[in-house]
Amino acid sequence: MKKVLFFIIITIATLSCKQKPKEVTHEHTNALIHETSPYLLQHAHNPVNWEAWHPDVLERAKKEDKLLLISIGYAACHWCHVMEKECFEDAEVAEVMNKNFINIKIDREERPDVDQIYMDAIQMISGQGGWPLNIVALPDGRPFWGATYVPKDNWIKSLEQLAELYKKDKPRVTQYATDLANGLQAINLVENDKDSDLYSLDQLEVAIQNWTQYFDTFLGGHKRAPKFMMPNNWDFLLHYATAMDKPKIMEFVDTTLTRMAYGGVYDHVGGGFSRYAVDVKWHVPHFEKMLYDNGQLTSLYAKAYAVTKNELYKNAVEETINFVQEELLDRSGGFYSSLDADSLDKNGELIEGAYYVWTKEELTRLLGDDFELFQKYFNINSYGYWEEENYVLIRDKNDEEIAEEFNISVSELNAQINENLDTLKKERNERSKPRLDDKILTSWNGLMLKGLVDAYRYLGNDAYLKLALKNAEFIEREMIKSDGSLYRNHKAGKSTINGFLEDYASVIDAYFSLYEVTFDEKWLDLAKNLLDHSKKHFFDEASGMFFYTSDEDQSLIRRTIEVDDNVISSSNSIMAINLYKFHKLYPKEPYGTMSEQMLKNVQKDFDRRAQGFANWLHLVLFQNQDFYEIAILGEDYKSLGQQIGKEYVPNSILAGSRKEGNLELLKNRENPNKTLVYVCIEGACKLPVTKAEEALKQL
Repeated sequence: MKKVLFFIIITIATLSCKQKPKEVTHEHTNALIHETSPYLLQHAHNPVNWEAWHPDVLERAKKEDKLLLISIGYAACHWCHVMEKECFEDAEVAEVMNKNFINIKIDREERPDVDQIYMDAIQMISGQGGWPLNIVALPDGRPFWGATYVPKDNWIKSLEQLAELYKKDKPRVTQYATDLANGLQAINLVENDKDSDLYSLDQLEVAIQNWTQYFDTFLGGHKRAPKFMMPNNWDFLLHYATAMDKPKIMEFVDTTLTRMAYGGVYDHVGGGFSRYAVDVKWHVPHFEKMLYDNGQLTSLYAKAYAVTKNELYKNAVEETINFVQEELLDRSGGFYSSLDADSLDKNGELIEGAYYVWTKEELTRLLGDDFELFQKYFNINSYGYWEEENYVLIRDKNDEEIAEEFNISVSELNAQINENLDTLKKERNERSKPRLDDKILTSWNGLMLKGLVDAYRYLGNDAYLKLALKNAEFIEREMIKSDGSLYRNHKAGKSTINGFLEDYASVIDAYFSLYEVTFDEKWLDLAKNLLDHSKKHFFDEASGMFFYTSDEDQSLIRRTIEVDDNVISSSNSIMAINLYKFHKLYPKEPYGTMSEQMLKNVQKDFDRRAQGFANWLHLVLFQNQDFYEIAILGEDYKSLGQQIGKEYVPNSILAGSRKEGNLELLKNRENPNKTLVYVCIEGACKLPVTKAEEALKQL
């Protein structure tokens, strides 16, 4: 039986095709019509009898002893659209699926808990994964076969073979599924390591040295294609370079952030970043634009600007926030999830990147006499060429080099380029826009909120704080339930799905950061309530880690413990840092002990693959170096807080009040005649000072 499964998998992995999308028909309607997810609604008129993921559907599968066909994707996924057009809209395919399976469609962004398990399964089966993620499972949800994109003929053939296999040899299929389920549980075990010493700075230096062999020191990022932005990687290395005085590491971070902002992966016309580049030079993106990337990159570039004062980084922050406001902001204050990779071209066909690319003919017509400079600036040449006469704008020289070449000042250059980009934006606005995924996800909103807070903190633009507060109030109003728990999803005025650990972790982090720039204890209280709720309903005493799902939710095969930092930092690493910071303000709580134990549990993997645990590595620096609690009391507490906060000091937290507050750090330190700043370590403070620069000297 395993040989049959292996043959099917290998056959699928070696076949590929790409056809033009067919015109969508509405002859059929299935159960997805009752869902709110844009991705699920895209499939609501397929002839396939799709169901959403609900416990009653699984119960029906068990009663009917019918295999589950689970297909997972998301609205901005290009190959998900391709497979829908080729397979799920096809009557012949639908007949096979409806006859042999109970068919379930899942939006991975709504249900990352399910996606995690089945993604692990397909990687165990075939050694690779991606979306669309298609799984065939026993009626109880245990998987035994999986594939990503499959062309029509091979899809039909595979499904017929699998259905026949289940009918003829159910015991062996069941045994394979049982073994796979055991493997899925085994790979997710985390040892509660109470004996090891904390990871040292010497160990960290060796781990970083091992990591450097993957650095692309010329083009930035890692030596590979595709290139993902990986904001947590560069965020940690920025911290490490400044904390440990490592100029070569700082140079690499600078190179990476510059090349990313120069690249086609950055939208020079409309602002914001695409998900990744398919090549080594950050040129041709996979054109989907995700809220989570842009939230994290806003934070990263704001911090990098604080360190370097590089105007390129400031512009990236400003233009990214402008993009998010223009394209992803709901009137309620929540942020939508993404823009699709595909858009309609001039022939009315859905084509990847059609909205973003330019032909030389178009640019010449639109820019006239300015074209010569523009083509030099954005490489309308072999370096910037993509395919089918299309160019993706990419820079490879700084402003000073271009200005010198054309014998003009940098200000004149910037004025002309900005005018040209405005012209292109007006032209582009006449094109058909990429489809919008307008669901609002709690965790991604937490990441964007953190980005806005950091942008305000380091750039000082009050508009960013105003926007941050609007979003924070939206989360409080719409996503926090009366019992203190979180919703995951909000769409069309309705909040649904219980929150996962990533939702709690990112909102706690964002609210804590919002407190640090406003000193409004409301945000700190909300964050602490969410932290305590997480401790009660997600924490696993046996492993010392947090489960991804609450104890109040249904469990499938396993309760996942997420520790690896990917494009988004793992929920456990964010939570461990949250606990560490809260320990500084609430030293009587067990937060510090919990955070330290979590770090011990994962640190054995740092030597092997530091880049996969980049967010955790902040804790290594926090634990091994002085970490400062900065307390500000008096009439000018907000002004002093802003002055101190705009400096990049990652190993610190800020607390402030006009008078003594409820926090231990703010008690017995008030002077009615002047504003005092206390720099403390574990509650032990240096002599108070009255000026921001004096406080910064004490750090």
